[in-house]
Amino acid sequence: MEHAEDAGVYRLRDDLAVIQTVDFFTPIVDDPYTFGRIAVTNALGDVYAMGGRPITAMNIVCFPINKMDVAVLREILRGGLDQMREAGVLLIGGHSVEDDEPKYGLSVTGVIHPDRVVFNRGARPGDRLLLTKALGTGIVGTAVKGGVADPGLEARSIAGMVSLNRRASELMSETDGVHACTDVTGFGFLGHALEMAEGSGTGMRIRASSVPCFPGLRPLVEQGIIPGGLVRNRKFREKQIEIGPDCPGWLVDVLFDPQTAGGLLIALPEKAAADLLTRMREAGISDAAIVGEVTAETPGRIRVE
Repeated sequence: MEHAEDAGVYRLRDDLAVIQTVDFFTPIVDDPYTFGRIAVTNALGDVYAMGGRPITAMNIVCFPINKMDVAVLREILRGGLDQMREAGVLLIGGHSVEDDEPKYGLSVTGVIHPDRVVFNRGARPGDRLLLTKALGTGIVGTAVKGGVADPGLEARSIAGMVSLNRRASELMSETDGVHACTDVTGFGFLGHALEMAEGSGTGMRIRASSVPCFPGLRPLVEQGIIPGGLVRNRKFREKQIEIGPDCPGWLVDVLFDPQTAGGLLIALPEKAAADLLTRMREAGISDAAIVGEVTAETPGRIRVE
């Protein structure tokens, strides 16, 4: 593994490499079945971001067996298994430990041709940046915990988190000229974009108004209903971000919001980006949008306009 890649890649032979990744976390929704689905979607995301096909997985489970009804665990695992079946992934085992709170996720193995691996570096000046999912899951989750989330907004966020990046990854792999890709998760959109810029030795320009985000986020952010992870992401990266005068503060916060099971951020030439966007929209990936471009100026920095 080089740089801050999304997963590990190991070449087995000239025409085959394996991709390996692992991810697990505590529940972010109340329904255990839905939590299982989200955790699997999130864990598979790194393989999809590299253009690979996940084939097998192993469950990782932490559970307070003496404090919580085992029926909750059954529902988590049922949700996870259903999501793996949707992705065409075979569950081949796992491991569980007793813990004070439930945690769930996967160790995932995927396959890819070594020459087709897409890294989160390699973006080139002039490339367009295409994002495949709307932002805001961290803010919505905080609102849900505080009992102030609109039910429709919560449902919209959950629908995004259980949506696999499988089709977006397949369409990306069918596109010539893709230079870099990453999935947008805990570091937020700007954090992951900066990882790509740093690894590529480039800068970026983001059109904030073009970035897809869930409707209804503005009043939540302006009321201070934001996750701690957003604050940490902003504090860690804000010195590398230049904010234009016309970009509203609440939208900047959304760009730092930590995502769960977020979309793909893809760097590719202008015409290829337009063609890929059209095919994604035709495939039902309705939130996909071209959100900015890669620049030669100010390497390792992003301007948000």
